[in-house]
Amino acid sequence: LVRKKHVLSRLHDALAWQALPVVQLLAPDERVCLHLIGTLFGMLHTVEDNGALDLFVEVLVRLVVELKSEQYLRCILDESQKELCKATTMRGSLPTFTLLGKLADAIPGFADILVVEHGNLVDHLLMGLTYPNEGIKAAVCYLYGKLYSSPAGTERLSAHFEERLCGLFLNTLGRAQTKELQVNCLGLLKELLKSDHFVSVLMNNSKTEEESENPDFLEGENPLPLVLKKLLLTRDEMLQAASSHCMAAVLVHSPSRYAPAFIHADVPEFLFECLSCNSEILIWSVYCCLLLLTEERLFFSKCHTVYGIESLMRSLQDVLQLNNVELHKQGLLLFTEILKRQPVEIKLFTNRGVCIEAIDVLMETVNCPVLEVVVEAVRAVAAFLRKDHLSCPPVPYEELQKLLEAVLKRCADLSPPQSSKRHAVSQKLLLVANRNLSRVPQRQGQFLLNTLESFRNACRLAVEFQSDSMAQENAFTAPNSKSKDTLSNFSEFLLRICDSLCIPMVMNYLERAVSPSVMEVFISTLNTLFTVVPNMRDKFSKKLASSSFIRLSLELKARFCSVQSSPALNQACSSFLCSLCLSLYSATEKERTSTQEGTFGERDKLLHLEQEMSELLQKGLPQLNYTVAESLLLLAETPEPFSLDQSLCSHQHCFILLLYFAYTLGDSSNLLECRFVPEAELFLAMRNFLLSAQDHGDCPPPYILRAALYLLAVCQDKGKALDLRSLCTIRRILDNLPDLSLVYVHCPLLMKFFLHYPELMGRFGHQVLQLWFSWRHCKQTETEEAGFGVSDQLNSANPLLPILKSNSSILLILLDLVCSSSEEVAWKVLMTLRTFLERNEGVLVCDLLRSQFLQILQQLLVESSSASLQANRNLPVLLSLLFLVQLRSKGVRELDSTDFKLLHQVSNLCGKCRPRDTDLLQPSLNFLYWSLHQTTPCSQQRAVAVLLSNVSLLELLQKVLECTWLRSPPSEPAYLSSEDALLCSGWLLVASLLLYQHRYNTEVHQTLSLDLTEVLNAVIFRNKKPILLLVSIMQFLRTVLRQNFSSSLLVIVGQNTAQGARQPQPSSLQDAALHPLAMQQVFSLVVSLQNLLVHVQLQKDLLLSQAVVACLETLVEYLSVKNQDVALHVASQPWHRFLLFTLLNGGQKSFLQPEVLRLVTLFLRYQSSNIISQKEISQILQEAAEANLAELPEATSRALHLFLCQIQSSHCQVEPAQSGSAQTLLERLLGQRSTWVKQQDIV
Repeated sequence: LVRKKHVLSRLHDALAWQALPVVQLLAPDERVCLHLIGTLFGMLHTVEDNGALDLFVEVLVRLVVELKSEQYLRCILDESQKELCKATTMRGSLPTFTLLGKLADAIPGFADILVVEHGNLVDHLLMGLTYPNEGIKAAVCYLYGKLYSSPAGTERLSAHFEERLCGLFLNTLGRAQTKELQVNCLGLLKELLKSDHFVSVLMNNSKTEEESENPDFLEGENPLPLVLKKLLLTRDEMLQAASSHCMAAVLVHSPSRYAPAFIHADVPEFLFECLSCNSEILIWSVYCCLLLLTEERLFFSKCHTVYGIESLMRSLQDVLQLNNVELHKQGLLLFTEILKRQPVEIKLFTNRGVCIEAIDVLMETVNCPVLEVVVEAVRAVAAFLRKDHLSCPPVPYEELQKLLEAVLKRCADLSPPQSSKRHAVSQKLLLVANRNLSRVPQRQGQFLLNTLESFRNACRLAVEFQSDSMAQENAFTAPNSKSKDTLSNFSEFLLRICDSLCIPMVMNYLERAVSPSVMEVFISTLNTLFTVVPNMRDKFSKKLASSSFIRLSLELKARFCSVQSSPALNQACSSFLCSLCLSLYSATEKERTSTQEGTFGERDKLLHLEQEMSELLQKGLPQLNYTVAESLLLLAETPEPFSLDQSLCSHQHCFILLLYFAYTLGDSSNLLECRFVPEAELFLAMRNFLLSAQDHGDCPPPYILRAALYLLAVCQDKGKALDLRSLCTIRRILDNLPDLSLVYVHCPLLMKFFLHYPELMGRFGHQVLQLWFSWRHCKQTETEEAGFGVSDQLNSANPLLPILKSNSSILLILLDLVCSSSEEVAWKVLMTLRTFLERNEGVLVCDLLRSQFLQILQQLLVESSSASLQANRNLPVLLSLLFLVQLRSKGVRELDSTDFKLLHQVSNLCGKCRPRDTDLLQPSLNFLYWSLHQTTPCSQQRAVAVLLSNVSLLELLQKVLECTWLRSPPSEPAYLSSEDALLCSGWLLVASLLLYQHRYNTEVHQTLSLDLTEVLNAVIFRNKKPILLLVSIMQFLRTVLRQNFSSSLLVIVGQNTAQGARQPQPSSLQDAALHPLAMQQVFSLVVSLQNLLVHVQLQKDLLLSQAVVACLETLVEYLSVKNQDVALHVASQPWHRFLLFTLLNGGQKSFLQPEVLRLVTLFLRYQSSNIISQKEISQILQEAAEANLAELPEATSRALHLFLCQIQSSHCQVEPAQSGSAQTLLERLLGQRSTWVKQQDIV
């Protein structure tokens, strides 16, 4: 035996390493080859040593393979058949079976020769399976596996398997103990499972359906699922993988036929258990098998997924740590199918922990760097976002937010940078027909589609949870704490991330490609978002409309849905446009109802109109698949007479509504740049539509008319003016409406449209302006009401102002509104008129407004009692307007009857007021003051008589003046409060009354009593009084000084002396001469005026400087009349020279200043040589000679004229040269005096 083994070993090595020389040696002599083969074959059955037997088999197989002749194969087959026939025991047949198996493995055609030419050998194989030796069974199964791997063997042995082998094989497989037999049986089974017929036989498909559904059936004649299940229970991962692979091979033929048998055998349970292994091959096989089982509903109804979902999650977590992309994808695919197919009534996640674990797995896979894995992960996320998967409270909203944000960000990161062009999407869509979709990788498009499906499912989930009270709040939130894990926060997150990530991502995609499936999901997602956060629906709708989504939807419909294609996209776009329009209409109506109080009947009618619009849109939008140009042509078409088909009208109305909402809430400049609808064509289309409707006898619904009129108004500047026929048509249509508010839109262009055409303004102007001012957004703030201010926004954005300027007849309508409208509307009208008058000084509307103001004032005074005057906020605005109208009057004019009626009404109104009613008194006193000054002497005399006859007015003025020293000083001297302004008006009006009463010797019915000491102290001790108030008091002082305190209207009382008591006696002769002034008061007043001049020099206030100098002049004149010595003494005060130098050392350093010239003139008049010398006079004359007199301010020219006249007077001693220079300058000034405006003593 040893020698034989040695020789065979040397022969084996020779065939292995030097086969060619051996073959060349043996091949020429067939007899030698046959003898060698026969000898070796014979030794197989005589040697019992296993090592030698293996060596004999290997040498025989290699020898036959190298000789490459079928003769030797047939020789071996013949010998094998003889040996098997004469074998006394089956154990001796083992070498033969082993040899045949090795030959079948090494030689491709050997199995076919065996089956075709030596079929009787198969009977011996069958006998080998019955022998109780697993080595023989293993060799037989191995040979069977090779036979059934060939097509000829499969065909010829089909009946053999069905009739004889099937049961025996299954029994052998089920009872196999050794791994060799188990592996060879599984190999044979794998080959058998490639044939659908053999699978049917193995699964006992001949049984009835009732039997197949009976679990007890598995315990009988069909043990394959149980056998494979048994192999799963082994600890051998290779057998487990082979078993699961065989299950998959069965199921792949027909899951619906074969899956129930495995499910009833509880195989899925053990498959899920196998997922805890470390073998990638086994995990892959299990994933494949489970994936096929998911196609059978019984797999879910038996709750196998509920049992195994936790194992699957742990498996996915472990698999993700491996570097096997295909395994990642297969696991995610299985998870996705389970999530998709899980019945709604059976909860997949029975506790929150597993649900959170699933979210963690999805989060990890979404962040995977491999795109293929991310695509599968996003599909799993889309399937995961189902209410029944997440209905186990509390719902993990925060985790869902993180997951969705990760998905969207990952998709956005894969997209190329977005174009910087603002309207790139719209421009691209216009050329979508020429776009090459292959420019965008298909995988990226699929990824975007899966991402949008995930986001849409999340939105649907939020909507579904709105009806679930358990899902609203986190039930486990601690007391007195607020949880972020709520449906409300989740819903707001969806809206927010849609705006920040989802929409920009899709817009970026549209720049490169347009996919109907992607856009269908995107548009349907936006449609779902309308109901995600109901209280933000209006805001969301407006944002979408302003971002050109109406145009986008229309272009998608025209591009992809015009020939009955892409029905899903058509339905999505139509539903989206319907929801968007209804939401925008609802928001508009909310504003309308909040602005105008309506009855229940009107609200019901509005609800009916909204329902009608909904039906119109739902019916017409799916068929509205035209381009914009086609739709514009459609608007001009007229339905056939007596036609019952309303589709044309439906399409026209739908398109008009879409255009209306696109223009009302869209960026009009955006629309024009993209040429969504050329405005000239749109204007013509709207005109033709209205004419067609009128000609056909149709009256479109109010909301359609509103849209059509608005579009006409928007486009009127781009189109030609409407002809008379069109205007008459519009007027007839509007006349048939019960209320113009049904078609009113609060838009400046619509108001301009109605006021532009006289035919429309005369009929509807009053109603349109009434609606305009009734609108809620026309309201001022409380601060503006208190101060009569007009906000910058109203000033800059009130569109009525330019219309008023171009058509002043609208003022009559506005004034009529003041009389006929509510207090709120009247106030808004008056504020608008005030702004108009303040801005447009050149508009001559005084005569037009004055009579109307009288009528309005009389009406307000009649309707308001004395107690309610202060509560009427329209009255102050009207009085302010009345004064503004006065300011617009040019020059002096005669007062007519209307003016005197106004004067009478205003003076009576003042008499009813209290000093603290500043908002009423301020414009009233200004009006009275101006009326006295800007008129002729004749009218002045009558006006003074009217005012002095009003006792209540004089009593009020008495109280107002006394408030000067009764109220506390202001904190800021530069600030003129309303109280200070009223005091200014009061002092100025009293000064004017004193002046004109003295001039015309008017009868006095009521005197005014003032304490002269308090008046002087108001100037001497200024206490931070505003400049204008000081000017007003000094105006009063000038008047009483000129009248020598002898006015019959004014009674001067001393300090601590009651009104009407005897005047105190002067303390000295000088005081007696100056009475009622005292010498001390004169000096104090002079010093105060000097100090004021210095203060003025610092502040550069011309008004105050003129007033101070004038007061000083008047005071010295009064003193010269009363006591010449005192007057000269005051005029010669050395301090005056220091005052002059202080003024000259100011900013201008020039004598040609009005206050300096007037002071010098004053000192020259009273020959104060110690104050002004010949040198200063020469400097003034020289400076004046060098100056351009034509460029001097008017105040300076007047002061210079007075100075020169004073030099020429006989009282002034000057040199002849100075007198000549003065004469020359006077002649130059005489040429300019004609251009001077007549100076009026008005502040």
